[in-house]
Amino acid sequence: MADWDLKKLRILRTLHELGTVTATAEALHLTPSAVSQQLTGLAKALGVTLLEAHGRRVRLTDAAELVLRHAEEVFAQLERADAELLGYLQGEAGQVRVGAFSTAIPALVVPAVQELRRTHPGLSVVVREAEAEAAYELLAEGSVDLALSLAAHAPTPRDPKFSRVALLADPLDVALPAGHRLAAEPGLRLADLAGEPWIFGSSGPWSQITTAACENAGFVPEQAHAAADWSAIWAMVAAGMGVALVPRMAMAGGVGAFGRGGSPPAGRGGREGVALRVLSGDQPRRHVIAAARRGSEGAPGLARVLAALRQAAAAQPPGE
Repeated sequence: MADWDLKKLRILRTLHELGTVTATAEALHLTPSAVSQQLTGLAKALGVTLLEAHGRRVRLTDAAELVLRHAEEVFAQLERADAELLGYLQGEAGQVRVGAFSTAIPALVVPAVQELRRTHPGLSVVVREAEAEAAYELLAEGSVDLALSLAAHAPTPRDPKFSRVALLADPLDVALPAGHRLAAEPGLRLADLAGEPWIFGSSGPWSQITTAACENAGFVPEQAHAAADWSAIWAMVAAGMGVALVPRMAMAGGVGAFGRGGSPPAGRGGREGVALRVLSGDQPRRHVIAAARRGSEGAPGLARVLAALRQAAAAQPPGE
C-alpha cells in the first residue's frame, strides 16, 4: 500500500492552488528547496510522477490530479472529524450512559433527554434501568457514566470512587382507599396511620424507605401485603387492602412509573378508588442523587446531562 503522507499531500494541494513552488513555500513558511524535497518524497512513496516542467513553472500530472481528488475526500473527512471532536470537547457531541432506578426514568431522565435533543442534538444519552446498588456496580465497572439512585442506598459522600450531586428531595404522599375514615381528614399525619395495614415491598430500597419513614413517625408499620410494582400497590389500595406511601416523583412520572399495564392516578386527589393525601408536618422524603466516577463529572458531555437532570428535578412538584 502506498504511503499517503498528509503533510506532503497538503503541500501538493497548496501547489495546485497557488501554481508555483515559491508561492507555495511562502504560504507554508517553508523554503522552495524544502517544498521540492517533500514533493519528491511523496512521488517516490506513491510510485508516480507528480510534477512536470512547464516553461519556468511546474505543472501537476494527471497522476497528481488523481491523487488530489482522493486527498480532498480525506481532507474533508478530517475536517468533519475535527468538528465532531470539537463538539465532543465542548459537550456538544458524544455519548453519556445513564443508569437509573425505575421511577427516575420517566420523571427525570426522559425530560432531560428530551431537552438535550432540542438543545444538543449531537449528544447521545443511553439509558439503562438499574436499582440503587446495581447502578453503583455498573458505575464502578465503567458500564455507565452516571448513576441515579437514592441517597439512603448509595455509598457515603466520603467514598473516594464517586462524586455525588443532590438532585431532588422527593416527597412521599400516602395512598388510602377512597372510603377510608381518614381519606378526608384535615392535617393528616403519618402517625395517624400507625394502626393501619400497610403495603410495601418485602425487601429492597422501597421496603427500607417505608419502614424508616414510619419509624421516624413513631411506629413500626404492620405489613399486610408485599408488592414492589406500583400498579399492584395501587390496585390493592383501591380494593381496601391497606395503605401505602407513594413517591411524588412516581406520580409525576406517568404510566411507566406504575409498572407494565398500570396507570397512575390523576393528580394528588387520586382516582379509581384511591385517595392520595399530602401528609402534614411529618411528611417523609426520599433524596435522589446522581453519582459519577470521581474526576469524570467535569467532562463536558456528562456535565450537560447533569445540568439537564437538575432542570428536570427542579420542574418536579414541590413538597408541601
